[in-house]
Amino acid sequence: MTGYARATGAVPGASFACEVKSVNGRGLDIRLRLAPGFDALESDIRQRIGKQVTRGSLTLNLSVERDGAGGDLLVNRQALATVLAAIDDLRSAVPAAAPPSLDGILGLKGVLEQRDRPISSDAEESLTSAILDAASRALSDLVLARRQEGSQIAAVLLDRLDEIETLVQRAEVHPARSRDTILAKLRQQVADIAADIAIPEDRLVQEALLLATKADIREELDRLTAHIASARQLINGGGAVGRRLDFLAQEFNREANTLCSKSNAVELTAIGLDLKAAIDQLREQVQNIE
Repeated sequence: MTGYARATGAVPGASFACEVKSVNGRGLDIRLRLAPGFDALESDIRQRIGKQVTRGSLTLNLSVERDGAGGDLLVNRQALATVLAAIDDLRSAVPAAAPPSLDGILGLKGVLEQRDRPISSDAEESLTSAILDAASRALSDLVLARRQEGSQIAAVLLDRLDEIETLVQRAEVHPARSRDTILAKLRQQVADIAADIAIPEDRLVQEALLLATKADIREELDRLTAHIASARQLINGGGAVGRRLDFLAQEFNREANTLCSKSNAVELTAIGLDLKAAIDQLREQVQNIE
């Protein structure tokens, strides 16, 4: 979701620059910093952003410079009155060798204001149109930059999915999942605990079946496989898939947790922990895409 773009332009009487940048964000957060006098463009610019961007924290800066030949220098009467009143209040309290000079008073911030001379309505309309066109061009370049970053992240996500799939396949064929392995382990445990007590074979088989049912991770493996296929389809399909991939990453993690809790072997638990690590890496990268 990160990117930067800049577009500039000029019309008779003014030049301008439009800069737009974006960083990662859970939703779409738009911040506009428009040059004074151009607040009326905010609604139009927000609509243009919303049509091209759906996620990220985006900032657009617009600066406008009028041609320096014109402009009026005006005295801010209110600011001047405030300064003169302050001088009168301080005259008796603060000794001064000489009274304040005119150029010193006019040099105070806010007393003199430079105001651009108004331009014709046709020129103003031309400037507005050119600024909106520049904003659209900057947004298009930003989207292109974000797509280039997204294509690189997509390759990383597919690598993580391959890693997750390999771990799922390892869990699928692990011998600890078979009823015969569970039965043999149960026999050994009984022999270690009560070697002199005879337990009927059918009772051992029933207990082994019960343990195998509790430790069955077939459902979790099937769901993980389905999630892998869905994630690949989303990535290869393109578009704004960040939120859906984020949801899938949560589901991946849920299944990995259940697999670890059902595990009846140290090796299977280790596979589950590796799964969680790979899923965490997947989810971290998902936060970077739209």
